[in-house]
Amino acid sequence: MDVSDLLNDLNDAQRDAVAAPPGHMLVLAGAGSGKTRVLVHRIAWLIQVERVSPHAILAVTFTNKAAREMRHRIEDMLGIPTRGLWIGTFHGLAHRLLKMHWQEAGLVQNFQIIDSDDQLRLIKRIVREQGLDDSQWQPRTVQSFINSHKDEGKRAAHIDSYGDYYQRTMQALYQAYEEVCQRSGLVDFAEILLRSHELWLKKPDVLAQYRKRFSHILVDEFQDTNTVQYAWLRVLAGSDSQVVAVGDDDQSIYGWRGARIENIQRFSEDFPVTRIVRLEQNYRSTATILKAANAVIDNNPGRLGKELWTAGEQGEPIELYAAFNEYDEARHVVDRIADLLRDEQCRRQDIAVLYRSNAQSRVLEEAFLRANMPYHIYGGQRFYERLEIKHAMAYLKLIANRLDDAAFERVVNTPARGIGNKTLEQLRQFARDHGCSLWQAVDGLQAAGELPGRALNALLQFRGLIDALDEKAVDLVLEELVEQVIAGSGLLAMFEKEKGETGKNRIDNLQELVNAAASFDQDDSLELSPLQQFLDTAALDAGEGQADDYVDSVQLMTLHSAKGLEFLFVFLVGMEENLFPSRMSLDEPGRLEEERRLCYVGITRAMRKLFLSYAETRRVYGDESHNPVSRFVREIPAELLHEVRMQQAISWPVSARTQRPAVAQQVGGLALGQRVFHNTFGEGVVLQFEGQADNARVQVNFDRQGSKWLVLQYAKLEVL
Repeated sequence: MDVSDLLNDLNDAQRDAVAAPPGHMLVLAGAGSGKTRVLVHRIAWLIQVERVSPHAILAVTFTNKAAREMRHRIEDMLGIPTRGLWIGTFHGLAHRLLKMHWQEAGLVQNFQIIDSDDQLRLIKRIVREQGLDDSQWQPRTVQSFINSHKDEGKRAAHIDSYGDYYQRTMQALYQAYEEVCQRSGLVDFAEILLRSHELWLKKPDVLAQYRKRFSHILVDEFQDTNTVQYAWLRVLAGSDSQVVAVGDDDQSIYGWRGARIENIQRFSEDFPVTRIVRLEQNYRSTATILKAANAVIDNNPGRLGKELWTAGEQGEPIELYAAFNEYDEARHVVDRIADLLRDEQCRRQDIAVLYRSNAQSRVLEEAFLRANMPYHIYGGQRFYERLEIKHAMAYLKLIANRLDDAAFERVVNTPARGIGNKTLEQLRQFARDHGCSLWQAVDGLQAAGELPGRALNALLQFRGLIDALDEKAVDLVLEELVEQVIAGSGLLAMFEKEKGETGKNRIDNLQELVNAAASFDQDDSLELSPLQQFLDTAALDAGEGQADDYVDSVQLMTLHSAKGLEFLFVFLVGMEENLFPSRMSLDEPGRLEEERRLCYVGITRAMRKLFLSYAETRRVYGDESHNPVSRFVREIPAELLHEVRMQQAISWPVSARTQRPAVAQQVGGLALGQRVFHNTFGEGVVLQFEGQADNARVQVNFDRQGSKWLVLQYAKLEVL
């Protein structure tokens, strides 16, 4: 292969990153600047030019999809198999490490990954066992406490309660949770990283083996690493491995879930003599969109610094719409999308509506439904989060590991077998007292004669079912086993009784699980059964939160969900102070900067045209709020904005907010936006109307009394 092929079609900055001499390197890759191409070409360059063994390279991505894409591109470019290469997510690579060194890590060989939902169920059980009121000690709060401390690399024993009752109780719950997981062979997602990091620290011989192997480490989306991930990398790299970090400090938006922007900001300090390459040429958006993004993000202090540019077209101005209220805003969005579909001949899935809070979707959804326009909430309930799938997976987990208490509790009485809460509590108590699993507790209670005959028979039949399915697993291929489990467990019959579309969808989803098993590509290099590999892969995918495929529809999503995506046309709605940026961000250090980075991410999702909108008044928690336009809108140069008004709504341009709005709709001699006087409530502004003639109602926001709905013919409003 001619090595010049590795540099063809790359711009100057990309070539600098790909062909850089060996050593630490920080690649600041702006939105749409081709960072995936640079990563792949850099790996190919190391193998082809620097003669680095493929097995000496560790590449970390943040999604399984990105890892698969990287493998595929490397195979196409170099013609070498990538199955044995260490290319994957932090969780995937750490899990692989633990599977290979389970004894050194203090785990059982067939340890199981539990997802967030099963972790929550387990915590609920522990809260009850500790005799605590779960309304005061909410399981989700406990779950967040545990996971956040694990992300910081802290065990329960490392937490100092300083005599505080709340902290001491949470620490005790964390400790009890650790004991149950260790006894049952369960590992949650945060544990995968923490346990593998502890493996480095506690087993220097294992660490030395991998330090010697991995001479080159490449990490994508470096700005999203948390404390334990960064520590894992630093320890593995040591003083000899060469680290290439690819990321964008301007797109660090996950501080709320543990990501530390400080990691990318201090990379050059922790890895001395670092070469810094900036990828600033954008291949996604128009010049207008990029200028707006640059102008907004430039207001953040402490940036590493870069400015996006494009050799492409200038593009259309950004449309700015000042809506009357959230309903007017939603109508405007739907109307403009209808215009785009008609005039631009684009697909609905080329259009995205982005919002700061999930709560904003309701009014938008209503508008789409009224317009009969297909839409999709991106990041809704995912495949492995669906009830029927979680039930089926629990059966499969029990077949693979009888010690999995979370799986046992989920399906021991699903479908119903007459095993009630009293029986389960007896099992839990026996398991606590004897330090065993719920599966083993059945034998103990049987030997002690402490279970009623009916309950004991139901439990023994359930165990017999699992054993029988396990025996069949020996002679069946994976998809046949999954099919047998779905039918033999009674799940299929149970959901067939569920009438209507819901039951049909559940059955379709179970069939899709069989399809997933049929298409599963097992790794022969791992000494694990196909079932165990399938369970591990499914758990990792579920934790990553991949979205399902969808039909052609307008995409609705939060700004956080939009990270990594791109659309021809993007609508950013709710661009108001106290909504975006959020009210909380104004009070906490560093939060406003993260909100601004989130806005930067939203702007740079747009390829061809960007639409911004805000509402003069918006109902929040039952009250009408009146917030000024977002500072992020005001940070965009005026020459990049085009303020629009619609015939069926009212708007106040940002440049003339003190002027009286133009009349857009009239009822009974009143117009939207007019100031009026009421004998009881005083002066106010007309917000909207309902109905016609004698039945008409008017909503007025009074200066002192707030928003009121009045019957127009009795209100006797005086126009000011």
